Amino acid sequence: MAVHMPRSVRDADVAGKRVLVRVDFNVPLEAGRVADDTRIRAALPTLRLLLEKGAANVICCSHLGRPKGIADPKYSLKPVAARLAELLGREVAFDDPSAQVCVLENTRYVAGETKNDPEYAGQLAALADVYVNDAFGSAHRAHSSTEAVAHLLPAYAGLLLESELKELGKLLGEVERPFVVIVGGLKVEDKIGVLRKLGERADELLIGGKMAEQVYASNPVGREVELPDDTVIADRFAADAEAKVVDYQNVPEGWQRLDIGPRTRERFCSIIAKAKTIFWNGPMGVFEFPKFAEGTRAVAEAVAKSGAYSVVGGGDSVRALEELGYTNRISWVSTGGGASLELLEGKELPGVLAIPEA
Repeated sequence: MAVHMPRSVRDADVAGKRVLVRVDFNVPLEAGRVADDTRIRAALPTLRLLLEKGAANVICCSHLGRPKGIADPKYSLKPVAARLAELLGREVAFDDPSAQVCVLENTRYVAGETKNDPEYAGQLAALADVYVNDAFGSAHRAHSSTEAVAHLLPAYAGLLLESELKELGKLLGEVERPFVVIVGGLKVEDKIGVLRKLGERADELLIGGKMAEQVYASNPVGREVELPDDTVIADRFAADAEAKVVDYQNVPEGWQRLDIGPRTRERFCSIIAKAKTIFWNGPMGVFEFPKFAEGTRAVAEAVAKSGAYSVVGGGDSVRALEELGYTNRISWVSTGGGASLELLEGKELPGVLAIPEA
């Protein structure tokens, strides 16, 4: 299946023009500062390219959190503008589109944003001459700043959006085999589409996390899958809970499964070691509790050391790689959780479709 490849910012004439860039600055804030700037860093290549090509104004817009149409100060992008200035090494204005580089206030302060309101899209379009979408993480949403505005200005894909489509698209084409898909996390229904789509193509499908319980109860994937045969259980859901290893189907009353067990870790890792192509999304257990993070850490290490073409998405999987210092050993770390799953499911992304084809 070919992915729709939109035209690239590389081919846009931006000299002397005002450029509206939809970025994904939906970053965690702590005490009024940016706690993790990964997404801001991911936007830098596009912003630098626009400045190098002589754009008169680079106007960044993004949502942050879910303020639901209310100007809630805890979701303000002001700390993001400050961090962007540090990373770019130049002045970045806040909410002042007349400045050479600026970050507008949270798009979701406007109730019409999430309704793909043409009026709000018109207000955004009035600020610029050219539109660039570099927010892959929001490309699966048809919002004013991701979809409607792209019909009102000459629209282009940013470098990050372009790379995400290219790298994830490889998994939908001819891949080197064995192709191993590893999926974890809480709910099967969130990932059933991608499980079925990639499940048809994968040589091995490994399932961990809470969703393994659901697949044991009734396998909705329509093929044979590798499931845990042992588990680390806890007497309660807490970081300091008592933990022990038991067979998967042998959990005493009142205890709960919080990680895959050592036998499963070994089996999963030996399958991963033989892979030539890997897609991994979702933790094997309750990764935020160190006692129950071993399964996720083992998978992260196996994927990083596999030498395969590897694509990893989803917050906890990426965090595990970062904590272990393995990010640079992964072929592509995706910035979009829901967007990457929808793309791999074979769905068209509204934010991508709105940009003319290359």
